[in-house]
Amino acid sequence: MVGTMEETSRIPGYFKNKGILITGATGFLGKILVEKILRVQPDVKRIYLPVRAPDAESAKKRVETEVIGKELFGLLRETHGKGFRSFIEEKVVPLAGDIIHENLGVEGPQLSQMTRELNVIVNGAATTNFYERYDVALDVNVLGVKHICQLAKQCPNLEVVLHVSTAYVVGEKQGVILERAFKQGETLRETEAELDIDAELRLARDYQRQVAGDDAEQKNERKAMKELGLARAREFGWPNTYVFTKAFGEMMLARELGAGRRRPRRDRAAQHYHQHPEGAAARVGRRHQDHRRHPHRLRQAEPLLLPGRPPAHHGRDRIDHTLAISTFKSLHQPTNKWPQIPGDMVVNAMMAATVAHASSSAPADQQKKTTPPPTVYHATSSLRNPAPYAVLYRTGLRYFSDHPRVGKDGRPVRTRKVHFFGTVAGFTAYMVLRYRLPLELLRLLSLLCCGLLFSRLYADLDRKYRFVMRLVDLYGPFALFRGIFDDANVERLRMAMPVADRVEFNFDPKTVDWDDYFYKIHIPGVMKYVLN
Repeated sequence: MVGTMEETSRIPGYFKNKGILITGATGFLGKILVEKILRVQPDVKRIYLPVRAPDAESAKKRVETEVIGKELFGLLRETHGKGFRSFIEEKVVPLAGDIIHENLGVEGPQLSQMTRELNVIVNGAATTNFYERYDVALDVNVLGVKHICQLAKQCPNLEVVLHVSTAYVVGEKQGVILERAFKQGETLRETEAELDIDAELRLARDYQRQVAGDDAEQKNERKAMKELGLARAREFGWPNTYVFTKAFGEMMLARELGAGRRRPRRDRAAQHYHQHPEGAAARVGRRHQDHRRHPHRLRQAEPLLLPGRPPAHHGRDRIDHTLAISTFKSLHQPTNKWPQIPGDMVVNAMMAATVAHASSSAPADQQKKTTPPPTVYHATSSLRNPAPYAVLYRTGLRYFSDHPRVGKDGRPVRTRKVHFFGTVAGFTAYMVLRYRLPLELLRLLSLLCCGLLFSRLYADLDRKYRFVMRLVDLYGPFALFRGIFDDANVERLRMAMPVADRVEFNFDPKTVDWDDYFYKIHIPGVMKYVLN
């Protein structure tokens, strides 16, 4: 049942004097959430921000640099003036911690104080690399969820656990996709095979031991672990390691805070891979009186850029992301729709869901006897106001006509029209004819010259070609996604809010003018923070 808010209840009022833990605060949504809470409720008690760092001083410096120091916090700086730094020091507690460790690596008096003070836990930490090492993805996206749940059970005053997931955990499903939780062991294949979280964790650990080598062989080990993740994901119907392990994380959340453990059927997955290695392939919880926190979830379509809110892409990652954007957008048809939603709307929905489930209640005897089904929220524009790619394309042409890019020679760069492909097969055929065949001719020339000519050029161009085709393999299912995310729970949540909160914490996708949004916010944001 979706939680409700009384007409007298206000979202800012709930966060007054609350202790909050936010993981993933250095990420895109995490920064927006921290800023919004501090801005709308300066009387929040404390916000704990665990970040990867060797010690407390390094953690403090990282939070200052990657969170508080961003221009997103400009309005807060103006509001507090000279008192901004003292305000932040009073309200924000940087922690040298990581969700891959029990208790996030926090110990002693600091752990005791934190667990006493926490009323809300928001788990937004994740590795979002589609082609991540399997062991790393499991550590962060699955075991990290387990550690958050174990920490939650130590907090006597905890009211809400909010787990942020991705709407694309549904894989390549088509049609209307309901806001439904995964069953334990559920896969996306229509087979009798079941997922066994513990078996997959053992598989990754054992396989890592097999392929581990010295420093000279680390590159091979990384590739082997990445290929293992991709193979396991596709074995069970998911297109990449990221969404596969995020789905796993949802199941872990339900197992740890929901109806309890389920006895696994067999350690079949690990046995299959060791015998045939070539063939292996947002949620919120409320505290009950019996101290079992039942999970609810908030899934989001990957959020769009907002002014002053840069994603973290540096060096090679930035180059890879730029190529991914180009490849991703060339695989669309202008008639297709984009289910994305602005990041601030996702954060507004997160805060509303937190308040709704914390303030909803049931009779004590009912809480002890029953565990209500988890509530899944799809924070997307998919059903009510999806963004047509034709609008993005048209707006892009207009934007670059009004704001032409300048080349290294100081001359304006002409904006070319984009050719769109409706299928991965069509794009692949084009790449073979346009690039692969000429590359093969270049390779033959190199062989005829005994490798004295063209070998380096061929190796460089072949590497780039394979990289682009890997991007197509990873991003293609999302570029051509045909599903429509139902948002009935999100709409009920919105309608249960007081009118004033609906305005201040708006997450109604119908209010977005996509043409205006792309022109004034999204494209300038991409140019400033991703492609600059």
